[in-house]
Amino acid sequence: MKVLKFGGSSVASAENILKVIEIVKKYREEDQLILVASAMGGITNLLEKCGEQSRKGDQNYQITLNEISERHFRAVSEIFPLKEQSSIIGEIKILLNELDDLCNGIFLLHEIFPKTRDYLLGFGERLSAIIIAAALNHHKIKTTLLDARDLIITDESYGQAQVLFERTEKQISQKVKEIGSNIFVPGFIARSSEGNDTTLGRGGSDYTAAILAAAVKASELEIWTDVDGVMTADPNLVETAMPLEKMSYEEVMELSHFGARVIFPPTLQPVMRKNIPLWIKNTFRPDVPGTLICREGKPNGHAIKGLSHVDKIVLLTLKGAGMVGVTGIAARFFSTLSKEKVNVIFITQASSEHSITVAISDTDVKRAKNVVEKEFENEMALAKIDPLLVEDNLSVIALVGDKMKSSVGLSGKAFNALGKNGINIRAIAQGSTERNISLVVSDQDVTKALNVLHETFFLSKYKKVHLFMVGVGNVGSALLEQIHEQYEYLRNEYALEIKIVGLANSRKMLLDGKSIDLNHWKSDLLEKGEVMSRQAFLQKMKEMNLRNSVFVDNTASASIAGLYENVLQQSISVVASNKIAASSQYENYRNLNNLAKALNVKYLYETNVGAGLPVLKTLQGMMKSGDKIFRIQAVLSGSLNFIFNNFVEGTSFSKIVQLAIKEGYTEPDPRIDLSGQDVMRKILILGRECGIPLEFEEIGNESFMPESLMKMKTVKEFLETLPEYDDYFDGIRKNAENQNTKLRYVAELDNGKAKVGLRNVDASQPYYQLDGKDNIVLIYSKRYNEQPLVVKGAGAGASVTASGVFADIISVVNQ
Repeated sequence: MKVLKFGGSSVASAENILKVIEIVKKYREEDQLILVASAMGGITNLLEKCGEQSRKGDQNYQITLNEISERHFRAVSEIFPLKEQSSIIGEIKILLNELDDLCNGIFLLHEIFPKTRDYLLGFGERLSAIIIAAALNHHKIKTTLLDARDLIITDESYGQAQVLFERTEKQISQKVKEIGSNIFVPGFIARSSEGNDTTLGRGGSDYTAAILAAAVKASELEIWTDVDGVMTADPNLVETAMPLEKMSYEEVMELSHFGARVIFPPTLQPVMRKNIPLWIKNTFRPDVPGTLICREGKPNGHAIKGLSHVDKIVLLTLKGAGMVGVTGIAARFFSTLSKEKVNVIFITQASSEHSITVAISDTDVKRAKNVVEKEFENEMALAKIDPLLVEDNLSVIALVGDKMKSSVGLSGKAFNALGKNGINIRAIAQGSTERNISLVVSDQDVTKALNVLHETFFLSKYKKVHLFMVGVGNVGSALLEQIHEQYEYLRNEYALEIKIVGLANSRKMLLDGKSIDLNHWKSDLLEKGEVMSRQAFLQKMKEMNLRNSVFVDNTASASIAGLYENVLQQSISVVASNKIAASSQYENYRNLNNLAKALNVKYLYETNVGAGLPVLKTLQGMMKSGDKIFRIQAVLSGSLNFIFNNFVEGTSFSKIVQLAIKEGYTEPDPRIDLSGQDVMRKILILGRECGIPLEFEEIGNESFMPESLMKMKTVKEFLETLPEYDDYFDGIRKNAENQNTKLRYVAELDNGKAKVGLRNVDASQPYYQLDGKDNIVLIYSKRYNEQPLVVKGAGAGASVTASGVFADIISVVNQ
């Protein structure tokens, strides 16, 4: 014998009821089935609404009653031919008249007692049972309708009655033996031993099915709902949640206790006691295997099977020096809450005995606070115990899995992942079975925390990274193109999804929590974007509160660089091709790096020196491994090297500068490159990475640019005037050629001092053969004393710079 239970969504309409019938038809005729169903989806809520309206004297309860009637009459008209409808409608009308009388009585009394409420809420299952049982027989599935109130006997704890199992199982066994056909039983409802209607609690139809399965020693219990099984997390909050193939009873009990809504928590006890396998299946996708719940669970798989959460909880903390070493404090605390029927969801106690913290529902907080403070009023008056501390707007998240007890480091892994994403853990507890780690976080962080943990423990197929990018010029556009091109590769090979959720230039900004479509980001930014505001961009980024977020700065803006501290404080990593922050005052440089370390996020700026070349990574690796840097000699400006390599006889300096601008090799203001400022910033950063607290003003600069030319107020004016100085620059070129040398703008760091300047280099020097826009860095150290470590390659251009930024983003992801 098998027991099949169908939830409210499975029987919410005529169409869905017919789906249920098709499912039942697939079972062999020789298999006797017990079928259980909930009220039609939404009907129990309408009954609650109707009762509340009646209690308040609101005559609109009649409108709600009419809505309930209409739902059921419509289902009858859509399932049955006209000639069969009258008898079914007659049965329904009898119940509806009874319901109407009940609501009228509540309306007149302006009161609804717990006993009355149970009687009221039971009408949903009684009504649906008439329709579903008749529909099964209409479709040649011989079925006998039994009233659950004649089978399940309870006490009178209205709202969540306790089942008297010995009497109930005896009653069910006797009734079932008398029937040879399939049996239909409405869920949720029962009857007390005194003969009053009771209910088993919201979601109690699952419990009804489990009670029946245990009583008849069913071979299986199947619960048909609207999801593909027990999910790894709430799919409404975690898009990548997946159904689990197999779980143990204990794992599901832990998940259901902490809010997983697939199964009603008490359901497991009867089937676990009789070792009956339980399946969770999807009415709307019946071919999907579903989740099997049994004693042994799945022996392999991940240590963490799933996540669940309870929102709208409040922490109550009882603390004080007078609690230390005093027996009975905890007993009094929990006894007081129990007497007030306050359910404790979570408990943690300091080992010093100085405090006890519990989590309760926010609906119980007022009553709990009053009774606890009354219980301990003497101790509080004597300052032995502090006033009860109440913290609200919190949620409990539970990590559950049988293998957790044999796995090392799970807590640390969870805390580390949450910490990197700026999620504060308010309280922690672990169950004695070691199947559960529970964490209390802010309500506003729940979705983020669930997704972070889901990805951390490989419950998600893909890890999502969210980029907020400012600057979509040459480098930014190239980066977006590279991300777009690599999207499928990273997704398929590394299970990594990079989503652009924020874009901005100096005029417009566009933010989309799902993702900005890279096929037409330019038009979307132009047409859908808002006016760019740095603070508004920062605020929206904070409000979106997305996991694995990275702020990417592809500008040359000091004002954008000024945002880094605020961004890092939100536990968002920063990747910058903008070198202003790293070359700003040394104190700011150190503060940003220290802040990133303190918050366990990243501040990366590899492209500040050498574009895509691994210059900073190389220096950092040498320093971390104990090497000591003595001297650096380098050509660090790809733009200047391009200009000097192409500045040959027959060309003018001004035209080569224009070409460098066109190719995207210079800063937006080419004077930054030509003046040597850009090279000064780069050697400054290299010095700082070597542990030298250099300031920009301390770097010597032997500029080759005429002072009068550099005083031009705008870039346009500068470029228009530049041709007038071509003869001057031509003289510099001829002088180098006459000496059989080449022009190179060289940066040097030696014994803590730095300088830059234009040099005539001969063929014996490593800079001589530098082609195009190449950079070269020679690092002399304790280990590389005789022959320097050399890093050489393209040091300018949007594409190589973008690839360096991309590499930094991947480094953040892989931290």
